[in-house]
Parts: sequence; structure tokens; C-alpha cells
Amino acid sequence: MPPPADPLSTLRDSLVEIDRSLLELLRRRMDLAAEIGRVKTEQDRPIVVRDVEDRVLTRARQYAESCGVSEEVMESVFAAIIQGSVERQHRVGIALRRQRHGGRMLILGGAGGMGIWFRGFLGLMGHEVHIVDPALATLPEAPGCFRRLSDVPDLDAYTAVIVSVPLGRTADALAEVVARRPTVPVLEIASIKSPLAGILETARAEGVRVYTLHPMFGPGKSYYETLTFVLAAQGDLAEEKRWMSEFLAHPYTRLLAVPFPHHDRLMGWLLGLAHLSNILFGATLTRSGIDPAELHDCASTTFKRQTTTALYVLGENPDLYLDIQRLNPHRTEVYAAAREALDALEGLVEGHDREGFRQTMDEARRMLME
Repeated sequence: MPPPADPLSTLRDSLVEIDRSLLELLRRRMDLAAEIGRVKTEQDRPIVVRDVEDRVLTRARQYAESCGVSEEVMESVFAAIIQGSVERQHRVGIALRRQRHGGRMLILGGAGGMGIWFRGFLGLMGHEVHIVDPALATLPEAPGCFRRLSDVPDLDAYTAVIVSVPLGRTADALAEVVARRPTVPVLEIASIKSPLAGILETARAEGVRVYTLHPMFGPGKSYYETLTFVLAAQGDLAEEKRWMSEFLAHPYTRLLAVPFPHHDRLMGWLLGLAHLSNILFGATLTRSGIDPAELHDCASTTFKRQTTTALYVLGENPDLYLDIQRLNPHRTEVYAAAREALDALEGLVEGHDREGFRQTMDEARRMLME
């Protein structure tokens, strides 16, 4: 007599069949998304339509209870499906645009972290990408790969030239480009702009168009999530933003323009303070004398969250993060405010000032809320 069937095995076999059906439905959905992407591209309509996405997510949340899961779980499932649909639409649109008007781009520092990111980004936009990087010196020669800028015969053969080199070398690299007097736009992506003021003035005198852009993310950023860029406009803010919007046309691009002099002050708080506070968190703990293993074993939720963020910062390039602190002329303003805030908090604690402490927390919370 055969042994009784394992009920779990039977249930799992049923799940496999349902999964196959779900995957087939997803395939059909992505095929529809591809057709939608083709139509949108032909009609020059945006890929991402937030109202439509919101309606899909609202329907998903409404069905959560009947499926026996939380609204958060159901929303995350459909958010991933939406992201896949947008990617499919975008890829179809790229293929069509590449056939029509794909350009050719040159990236200085194309073998570095952000250089590689821009190679992928511009490739997705339908452009052919060439690179210049000294890291190629030990590699066999290949079409579109140059070891030095002097090896590139004609900069005007490109749609644009992008300078993506380490922060401390950006001014020199930009000067080398400007000396060639290209008629095509030049784009640099340094995190701190003040050290470039001299060469930017030279570029204007030579009639070379240089745009100063700042991607607010690192080279590990996905192309299919919000991509925030800050444009430090040197002249007409609206005109520069219009050109940059066309250059960065992508469903997840979020472009903000600020006057050039304001950029570094803004970054002193957005980058300088954020990096400083996380480095300070770890550096202060090194003075505690407590075994790190004990800290982690006994860690609170807040400590774990702060540790995760701090480890992300502490895992980055120390030279880059030092330059972001050192080269920002507004650094002293940020440091002074940090010392003043710490002194004020110490005074509230020492004075048992509950009302002052509560008010400080309220004001800090409001500052951090959108």
C-alpha cells in the first residue's frame, strides 16, 4: 500500500502551478507595457505618469485584506511591478530614439565609479559612449577608448563632453578640455563647485559652454529609481535648466536648479553635515572603551539604524569625503553650528530643562520633515 501523500508537497505543487500562471500574466503585462512605451515615444509623451501609478497602488492596497496580507506588502509587490513596467517602456522608447537621433558622448574618467554610471545612463538614452581614462593605459587599444585627452582627435565630433574625474582633479581636467576650445557643451559633475570658479571664468571668456551638474547619488544608484540632480546655474537659470532637462531626459530624473554661488552652501549642509555626523558617530564610539561586539549585541533599534547609515558613509572613499569637507568654503559655518547645537543641548541636559529640550526636539523634527 503506497504511503499517504504529503499534504505540504501537494500544496507546494499547487503553488508552483499558480506561480507559473502569475509569471505568464506578468509576461503579458510587460508586453503591454512595451506597446505602451512605443506609443508614448511616438507621441512624445512622458513614460512615468504618477496619477496612473497612484491608482494602481490604491487598487492594490484595497485588495490587501482579501488576500490576507498587509497593505504595505501588497503595495510593495505592485510597486515592483510598476517599476518593471516603466523599465520595459523606457527600454522600448530608447530603442526607437536610438534609431532616430542617438548621439555620441565622450566621458573623461569613464573607467571610474561615476564615469561607469554615466556610461550606462547615456547608453540607455540611446547614445554611443567613448571614454578617456588613464586606467586604460595597461589595456589593449579598443575603439572609443582613449588613455589621454590628447589622443582624442576632435572634441567637436561629440554631442557633449562629460568630465567625471576625482574632485581634486576636476579643475585641471576641465582646464585641459577648455584649452581645446570645443564648440559642443561640456558638463562637469563635481560635488563642490567653488574650486572651479577660475576655470569656469576662463571658459566663458573663451566661449566654451560648461554646465555644472551635481548628481546627488553615488555610482551604485539604480537607473530605475529617483535620480536627483542639482544644476549649479552660472547664467540664466531657466535656460540652463531647459538644456539640462533635455540632456537628462529619463523617466526617473529629478532636476533642481540653484544659482552657482548657492550650491556649495547648500552642499555644506546636505553633504558636509550628513557625512560629518556619521563619521563623528563612529569616531566618538572609538573613544568609548566598550567592546564593539557588546555594543552590537545590546544594540537598540535606534543604534542599529544609525550604525547602518554610518557604515554606508564610512565605507566610501576617504579621499573624496575629505575633499568634500576641505574644499567647501562654507565648512566653518557648518562646524560652528554643530558646536553651538552640541553646547546648547549640553546646557539643557545639565540644567534639567525639560521644556527647552522638548522645544529643541520639536524644532529639529520640523526641520527634518518635508
